[in-house]
Amino acid sequence: MQYYHSVTLDVDKCKGCTNCIKGCPTEAIRVRNGKARILENKCIDCGECIRICPNSAKYASSDSLDKLKDYKVKVALPAPSFFGQFKEDTSIRSVLSALKKMGFDEVSEVPYAAEEISIAIRKYIDTHTDIRPLISSSCPAVLRLVQVRFPELIRNIILIKAPVEIAAKRAKEKISHVYGVPEADIGAFFISPCPAKVTAVKQPIGTDKSDVDGVLSIADIYGEVLKNLGEEEYDSVLPNSSGIGIGWGRSGGENLAIGGDNHLAVDGIHNCIQVLEEVEMGKLNDIDYIECQACVGGCIGGALTVENHFIARVKIRRLAEKIGLKSNVDEKEVMQKYNNKYYHLKKEILPKPSMKLDDDIEKAIQKMELLEKTLKELPGLDCGSCGSPNCRALAEDIVMGEANKTDCVFILRDKVKQLAAEMFDMARKLPPTLETDDKGGD
Repeated sequence: MQYYHSVTLDVDKCKGCTNCIKGCPTEAIRVRNGKARILENKCIDCGECIRICPNSAKYASSDSLDKLKDYKVKVALPAPSFFGQFKEDTSIRSVLSALKKMGFDEVSEVPYAAEEISIAIRKYIDTHTDIRPLISSSCPAVLRLVQVRFPELIRNIILIKAPVEIAAKRAKEKISHVYGVPEADIGAFFISPCPAKVTAVKQPIGTDKSDVDGVLSIADIYGEVLKNLGEEEYDSVLPNSSGIGIGWGRSGGENLAIGGDNHLAVDGIHNCIQVLEEVEMGKLNDIDYIECQACVGGCIGGALTVENHFIARVKIRRLAEKIGLKSNVDEKEVMQKYNNKYYHLKKEILPKPSMKLDDDIEKAIQKMELLEKTLKELPGLDCGSCGSPNCRALAEDIVMGEANKTDCVFILRDKVKQLAAEMFDMARKLPPTLETDDKGGD
């Protein structure tokens, strides 16, 4: 299977420092021949390597504003976290107005779609009582993490679309009706806080094709938005969100919007892994719902944002309180759409076999036995000097023919020491014709 990845490596900038291999949550990076290499079947595009790399050798590829020219009607889809990137006295209307000045004809607020999704999730939780805990599907990095590392938990993921997909779908339906243009001529562009959401559009999970036509990085367009801030003149055929939807931009905001007191909110990819491990062991079956966000602080901590996530969290909270926590969404309409599967994923979520040693089960068992044997021969220091993130990963690489045992500096040192001793003994040895018999003789 061919995988698309937003996270990209700039080989020229990479110095092979091994920082990234230690921080990657799925062990998807190796350093070989002095350069990092991303394993596409393991990468979940979480962006951890982008944050960690001191040489800026990792970056997220996304679309540019030039792509707007491909469509007659251009629609911006700002994420909830986008509104936490500006000064506290910057109103939502001012930001929306700035987007229209940049060339967008309409703005479909993703926070409003998040309010719809919150109602749909609440209904999903109430009607799927046989599975606990249910896991949020809103963070694509977590979705891919489950596919790669926790395939047994795929059944726990709620089969509800991400808010941005609903924002794009609803916008196209409304604009097509009001403007009198076919949906194919309407381009919906998501303003994303992280690379995983770029990948979710380019290679969606649970559907054949995304309703989003392009993804713009918050960091890439932030400067242009700042230039156009000021006036608050804004008019749109699309509805406005409330503080409930805006709150989705931070960790815990999704649970707040859904309601219920038996939910758990986790942020940070490594924290998510710890919680998912507990779910896998059956320790959290008494929890109804888990909101998992790969980025620390939630989407406000995304690798493509510009504001410190601690500051952005406060801004999001205050902004939500300022505009009010009363939703403008018609709950009866949402329930009608829910019953018609409007918010549901169309396809089954499948595991990504990143840990498969071989397609042949018998050979896979043999390789696993060899892997365990090889692992016992390694020092177990997990230093990363070999270019693999830890000793177990190196053992796997050796079994798969991607590395050698002597890539371990400690084994290499012992090997050199052994060879040196053998060479020393050989250097002292004389040919038989020159050897003397110390025992003497007649």
